[in-house]
Amino acid sequence: MARTRLQCPCGEHLVGADEDDLVDKARSHLAERHSGLDYGRDEILIMAY
Repeated sequence: MARTRLQCPCGEHLVGADEDDLVDKARSHLAERHSGLDYGRDEILIMAY
């Protein structure tokens, strides 16, 4: 089952077309809003639903 949604602790809700898209959106969000944080693909998908 693909995980395509993620709720960031800051309150931002991210939705991707697929897992790859969600990871890209999460990384962009991190770069823009949380520049000190860096999560890998597996870490992002662990938080996704």
